Amino acid sequence: MTVDTPVREHQLDDYKSDEKPTWCPGCGDFGVLNAVYRALRTKNFETHEVVAVSGIGCSSRIPYFISTYGFHSVHGRATPVATGVRVARPDLKTLVFSGDGDAFAIGVGHLVHAMRRNLDLTYVVMDNAIYGLTKGQTSPTSGAGFQTATTPAGNPEQALNPMTLAITCGATFVARGFSAEPAKLADLILAGINHKGFSFIDVYSPCPTFNKVNTFKTYKEESAWLPDSHRTSDVSSALAYATSDEHKYLGIFLEREAPTFEDLVAANHSGTEADRPALLTKMFKRYS
Repeated sequence: MTVDTPVREHQLDDYKSDEKPTWCPGCGDFGVLNAVYRALRTKNFETHEVVAVSGIGCSSRIPYFISTYGFHSVHGRATPVATGVRVARPDLKTLVFSGDGDAFAIGVGHLVHAMRRNLDLTYVVMDNAIYGLTKGQTSPTSGAGFQTATTPAGNPEQALNPMTLAITCGATFVARGFSAEPAKLADLILAGINHKGFSFIDVYSPCPTFNKVNTFKTYKEESAWLPDSHRTSDVSSALAYATSDEHKYLGIFLEREAPTFEDLVAANHSGTEADRPALLTKMFKRYS
């Protein structure tokens, strides 16, 4: 006779590392971190079942503050590192954390292809519309006319829209949250974790040190949650809300089912280990 060992219910502190967050006081990233703790606790993950991958930037420090596996990669390369993790260790729940510069500038090429492949990742962007780590330069999500050290006469470029990028590039779960509402943000992250496929969550995460335009007050005044009438399976509706001038909408814009990259890779595997030498010989002859 065997006796099942009861599953221990984890507490928030179980997911906190010994490292204390080093962000500036008032940084929106604290709210994101709190939401991640809540989501992990709700899923009751064992800490060895999760890996947090990041690139470079203020937001990319987050793996140090979570008591799971972590990989602090180089600038813009969080997505390819996470891809390797997913393919090599599909048993691990992989969370990717990035900033608007890391995701939409140097890392955007990797991000686009991860979306179209529908990798089973949960990708969270802490979007503050500024380069915070390097002391306040214009980022891809900075608005036109935005004045910084690199654009003293005003930003001549229009801001990139992360939501339309994700929707049109193939992400099967697209959402946006606000770090000032960590409980609702935790629900979005949890929904992204539960979704099988590429889950993209852009988060308004204000930088009180270098961005005096995109503030907590601004987002509170300009944002609104998507109405209950919005159908998340409707791509046209998702794009309409993503491009609306009425509000900066929050919530789940799109959620649909599609085969994941991992599923397709597994389906292409055939034969046994004994077949590999013959396959390699055939390949070498073809290309020699």
